[in-house]
Amino acid sequence: MKESLSFLTHYLKKEGKKNSGKRNLIINSFLTDDRHYSVEELYQKVKRQNPKISLSTVYRTLKLLANCGLAHERRFDERNIRFEPVHQEEHHDHLVCLKCGRIFEFTNQKIEKLQDEVAKRYKFNVVRHKLEIYGYCPRCQK
Repeated sequence: MKESLSFLTHYLKKEGKKNSGKRNLIINSFLTDDRHYSVEELYQKVKRQNPKISLSTVYRTLKLLANCGLAHERRFDERNIRFEPVHQEEHHDHLVCLKCGRIFEFTNQKIEKLQDEVAKRYKFNVVRHKLEIYGYCPRCQK
């Protein structure tokens, strides 16, 4: 997280943007929890710590993190946009529950290898990919 904050400070200076206490609270809350936040969820979390933070400030801060490469903007099953911290060291995929909306991250080297084999067979140069599997989590199957 320290590297991310250092990168962000440099990015803000380059873009001529100021750092603020509200922005820092939002960023620290977002980067500390490794989860997929909707703007509303993160807003509810940070509002408990600082009631003066607005929903639009949270949205703008998350868009800023996405623009500078520290967050991914995700849209799972046409639900609200969610943001997740970028995992520099590993690629991961997602299992998404259609009932409760929980998102589970997973990695599977066999899937990665198979994707590489398919791309090679079609002489396709892969730049990025995402795999989302939709279904029902154990809790919602009951």
